[in-house]
Amino acid sequence: MAPAALQAMDLTSLRAVLSELQPLLVPSRFEKAQQADSHTLQLGFRTLQQRLWLELSWLAEAPRCFAIAPPPRQGDGSTLAQQLQHGLGGLALVSLEQPGWERVVELGFAGRPGEAIQRWLVLELMGRHSNLFLLDEQRRVVAAARQVRPKQSRLRPIGTGDTYSPPPPLSGEPPNPEETFEQWQAQLSLLPLPLLKALQSAYQGISPALALQLTGDTPERSEAWLTQPVGELSRAQWQELWQNWQAWLKALQEERFGFSPGRCCSYRCWQESTSNSGEAPGAPEPLAINQALAIYHQKCLGSRQVLQRQHQLRQRLEQQLNRERKQMEHQQQLLDQVENSDQLQQQADALLCLPQPSRDQVAEAQALYKRARKLRRSVAAITPRLEQHRQRIEQLETSLTFLEQGPSHSHAAALQHLQTLEEECDNLQEQGRPNRSQRRQQARTTPTPLELATPSGLRLQIGRNHRQNEWISLRQARRGDLWFHAQECPGSHVVLKGSEGLSAEADLQAAADVAAHFSRARGNSRVAVVMVPCEELQRIPGAVPGTVRHRGGAVIWAEPGRAASLVAAGARSL
Repeated sequence: MAPAALQAMDLTSLRAVLSELQPLLVPSRFEKAQQADSHTLQLGFRTLQQRLWLELSWLAEAPRCFAIAPPPRQGDGSTLAQQLQHGLGGLALVSLEQPGWERVVELGFAGRPGEAIQRWLVLELMGRHSNLFLLDEQRRVVAAARQVRPKQSRLRPIGTGDTYSPPPPLSGEPPNPEETFEQWQAQLSLLPLPLLKALQSAYQGISPALALQLTGDTPERSEAWLTQPVGELSRAQWQELWQNWQAWLKALQEERFGFSPGRCCSYRCWQESTSNSGEAPGAPEPLAINQALAIYHQKCLGSRQVLQRQHQLRQRLEQQLNRERKQMEHQQQLLDQVENSDQLQQQADALLCLPQPSRDQVAEAQALYKRARKLRRSVAAITPRLEQHRQRIEQLETSLTFLEQGPSHSHAAALQHLQTLEEECDNLQEQGRPNRSQRRQQARTTPTPLELATPSGLRLQIGRNHRQNEWISLRQARRGDLWFHAQECPGSHVVLKGSEGLSAEADLQAAADVAAHFSRARGNSRVAVVMVPCEELQRIPGAVPGTVRHRGGAVIWAEPGRAASLVAAGARSL
């Protein structure tokens, strides 16, 4: 599933962020710079009341600037972070400005408030052209997040040592609150363009998200308006658009900002009017817009990170699976050749049974005997290899099932799930069990399998990776516990804790349904599930964790769809 489109910070949301930051952050003492990743910088500032952190990012898909919660220490040894630590050390932030209608933030640093600015930190939030620069007092570039070479940009190449030049001027006119309706309508009607292109070409600071907010309450209505040529707009549409335009300009002028979910986009940061209720509105929470934007970006970028890692891991697992299948096919071909050993021996016997075999015929017969013996001896070596390849193929198919059905209730749980599967993938790739350091690390961490409750309240444990499968099936299982697994199908081990109470027929059926739900066959209407007492399970020597065999067992027909409500209830309780 593709991630939802991320709404980028535009001029309006940037002004809303700075309106909250300026009274709390200026002036403040610079303390710390660290680079969280290749396109994100985090700065720590100390005010008289508190310590605040800013996140500045020039990521093309999500350039941003807002306050964040105190981050973990990371990346303070990067070159850019060290350059900022050296260049801004001992200075105070005395200026925080957004020039004109550009998506540019300039942070000015001086020895103390009232003194001349010694350093500038300029963040440009312009999509794929986003960048960050550290400037000296003459506004020469001391450090840059990205060096822009002449071959990358003919209009504005800029690098270390160059005098900073602002981005090329925006097309269109700055929005003017004094403009009349007739002047505004004429400006938009100069060219027969769709409304969105007319707004963006006629005026500065108009983002696609703002255009949606100005034209309607629903995405369908807004998109219909924005794709309509300006010459086809009705008088009522022009009047409604004009009223929304004036409300937006007034909100900017009066700094009437507030974060709210957008009716036709992800969010909006400006308010059309103050509350009309008789009650006086309460004081806004400090940095409420900053916090809301930080949560929004963390959620969206986290989902993208999870999807990217899932895609990379799926590719690795599929590559390993294809390699194991080819190797197994090769070993099977070698084993099939053993059947020819009898034919080779018969050919050798025929040569030696000739009345007067020649020396060459005797040598050929000896060679045939030798080849036949070698083929027979190879059975002892090929058979274990085939079994090893079969086990690895089964484990890889199970890992792919775990990946497809990973936890989605939280970003942290999804990342932890992926990390475990990546470690298991590494172990399989190394053709063996975890090394000593990995075993020590695993010994310090206790597996946390998914747990649900059956209709009568008994615990139901579900393994979401190979280590959890082994944990619940072999290490934590007690006499009376029952093991469930989809028959001849990759999937999770499910253990019903019958040792903790008497299990009813509904509990057995629920456990079977859950085992079918967490298997590759979850799309089928009915799935055969094997039920075995846990004391009948045996670990396969030399196999990877979670590989078991069993004696006997009963088959229960399960329906994966019936387990959906039970799984959803368990996810909500986490």
